[in-house]
Amino acid sequence: MRERERAEAGRGRLASVLLGSGALTPDWLAAYHAVPRHLFVPDTVWPGRADGVRQGGAVRRAGDPDGWWDAVYRDVPLTTQWDDGAYSGDAPGRVPSSSSSMPGMVFSMLAALEVSVGERVLEIGTGTGWNAALLAHRLGSANVTTVEVDAATAAAARHRLARAGYAPVAVVGDGERGHPPGAPFDRVLATCSVRRVPYAWVAQCRPGGLVVAPWGPEYGGEAVVKLTVRQDGTAEGRFVRSSAFMRLRAQRPARPDSLRYLSAPWPADGTASTTPLSPEQLGGWAAMFALGVRLPGVFPLVERYPDGSYTLWLHDTAVTSWATADWEPGRTEFAVVQSGPRRLWDEAERAWHWWDASGRPGFERFGLTVGPEHCTVWLDAPDRPVPQEG
Repeated sequence: MRERERAEAGRGRLASVLLGSGALTPDWLAAYHAVPRHLFVPDTVWPGRADGVRQGGAVRRAGDPDGWWDAVYRDVPLTTQWDDGAYSGDAPGRVPSSSSSMPGMVFSMLAALEVSVGERVLEIGTGTGWNAALLAHRLGSANVTTVEVDAATAAAARHRLARAGYAPVAVVGDGERGHPPGAPFDRVLATCSVRRVPYAWVAQCRPGGLVVAPWGPEYGGEAVVKLTVRQDGTAEGRFVRSSAFMRLRAQRPARPDSLRYLSAPWPADGTASTTPLSPEQLGGWAAMFALGVRLPGVFPLVERYPDGSYTLWLHDTAVTSWATADWEPGRTEFAVVQSGPRRLWDEAERAWHWWDASGRPGFERFGLTVGPEHCTVWLDAPDRPVPQEG
């Protein structure tokens, strides 16, 4: 099959999937057809899964054209860079650092942006340039500013954009700072996740404008928040769907190895106990989000064993406290050890029971308020901030 036929067939199949799921709305259909994804996908990609948390091996256009076209026109994310460009092997690298986002996510976030002709958009994270091209087609290149921290990624995106006939304002810089010379914008869209919404994004968006960004706590779990900027300079809104994006480079977490927390051979100075709460209960994406909101400065690591059992480690970012919970199949009581001024397993249990007693809310029941000095997560209404441990 010739490349043009492959492109047309793939684009048609993917459009049907996206329209069927509701991600691709009628107002974005013309842009979808005018800006084909394959023009913005490099020749080597690492296809992921729809959940965004696992990566396959490299697919190279030269060696496997059928596999490459299939990856491009499936509703999956495609990692395009590992370890800030320092890695180029076939297996996944250590840290994914750039991607072509899952098309369903791209169009659902564009729908949440609610853009109108003539409005100006600031995009944080140019990536391959596809999102910027879709916006430029809809709004005109002059109304789109896109910021990318990685110079090589930005240069490749500019080339693809120019080849496709688009010329948005393309800036190489730290997206956390936004782009003050272009402010105020009507919309701000982030294609990378944050654990604190940079106030610069709010300050550079006009009152009544929208900021759409993936947000997730240190612990894990993540969702897209849709914030409306208010006259008083704050922004507020609800989470609209789950997500799994790469972190804004300026906010990448530093996560020490578990051995950093141990002062002596196991169990070091830890206190042993048992719990009926299975570590499995703490592992769902929504549960991780809720726990993360309740447990500031805490992150998990999982140590897996050949028999299928595992140890869930909880660490604080201050490197003062740790806890472990051992999961084994068939058990109803699980061994716990914890140490430090923060009793992290006790905190996690309280957080989980709060989430459970609240009806195990999904992302849509949570919201966020952002101001110059604060970022507050709430449940159901802004006057119900989520209580925090620690």
